[in-house]
Amino acid sequence: MIQDFFNNYVQSIETYIMFRIKEKVAKITPVLVEKGRPPISLSMGAPTQAPPQEAIELLQKHLTDAGINTYSTPKGEKLFREACARRMKERFGVDLDAENEIYSLIGSKEGLANFIRAIINPIEDESKKDIIMIPDPGYASYKEMIKVSGGLAYPVPLTSENNYMPDMEYIFHQLISDGYDEKRVKALLINYPHNPLGVTANLEYFKSIVDFCKKHNILLMSDAAYTDMYFKEDLKPASILQIEGAKDIAVEFFSFSKPYAMTGWRLGWICGNRDAIRIFGKLKSTIDSGIFKALQKTCAEILNSEKSEVYIKQSNATFKRNQELFVNGLKELGWKNFNIPDATFYLWLPIPPRYEKSIDFANDIMEKSGIIVAPGEAFGKYGEGFFRVSLVCSENDLVEVIRRMKEDGFYFN
Repeated sequence: MIQDFFNNYVQSIETYIMFRIKEKVAKITPVLVEKGRPPISLSMGAPTQAPPQEAIELLQKHLTDAGINTYSTPKGEKLFREACARRMKERFGVDLDAENEIYSLIGSKEGLANFIRAIINPIEDESKKDIIMIPDPGYASYKEMIKVSGGLAYPVPLTSENNYMPDMEYIFHQLISDGYDEKRVKALLINYPHNPLGVTANLEYFKSIVDFCKKHNILLMSDAAYTDMYFKEDLKPASILQIEGAKDIAVEFFSFSKPYAMTGWRLGWICGNRDAIRIFGKLKSTIDSGIFKALQKTCAEILNSEKSEVYIKQSNATFKRNQELFVNGLKELGWKNFNIPDATFYLWLPIPPRYEKSIDFANDIMEKSGIIVAPGEAFGKYGEGFFRVSLVCSENDLVEVIRRMKEDGFYFN
């Protein structure tokens, strides 16, 4: 059989949950439309508005630049890396060497997957696999990225009981008591602001994470894709690199996808420890030949522009209004005890108690009401019993979602 030609790691992974949901929705859409419940998606974590007009105009302009069609470099154009360095300085107060501490990415998802691939020694023997500690609940692709690289993902529970900022020494001791060799732990992956929870972490907690990783000689990976999506200026999300000495042990991943609604444009960057960046670059040099130069030029210009900063603030204000509207509707439906985050466009909600599993609730509300949500089980063991909604659609759609839930009996109790 053809599948026998593919390695065991690839054969063992699952298709990304959002693509599985999309396929199912496509199949049942005609039925939903016929009964007056055309699909409204609250599942995909992707802004639906257009990118900044400034970016569209700049991209059009750069399409005719001399040599724009030629190869770039996996490292990224100098002007792009310098723009990233300036952004890190102005946004976080972090000094970075654009030549040695920044590297371009085809979106942060690609960067995370290839960085994990670079640090894991692929071994099929479960008892000898390298370990990466990941948040649970957490971005659904983390575990599969590690699996396909031949590693083992160890869950770090994020719960209301630990205020979504777990004591890593306690988790590390739990890992050892579970029978794992602490010397096999290669990295800790954190994600604040968090997908799917929307929660943030403070600098005090970041310092404890850096201290933990240094003490146990563990590489620290920070997925910072949502740092520019926040609602209160005094609670502006931080960078792990703001912590003194973090560059000794940490790298951080950034993306244009969420703050600039450029999910399909695919551009981001990794920054931090220069040795990690250098070795990662070796792998990248064999995989890709760099990102379209017109895109790099465009994003270098918008990254520190006043117009695009206004765009981000306006988008965040829209997401906040959507959140307030939807939260009010949920309270009318009986949802009372849930976290209302100060960042991202997500809400993490408990399923009604009459459902045993999150997938049962997600399927039911999809098939009866055409409302598409992401089941909590897709985000890890500790996601069971919850579901995620992404508040990126229009206010009219959110009002319609609440109306359908009331009409179709989707109350919490």
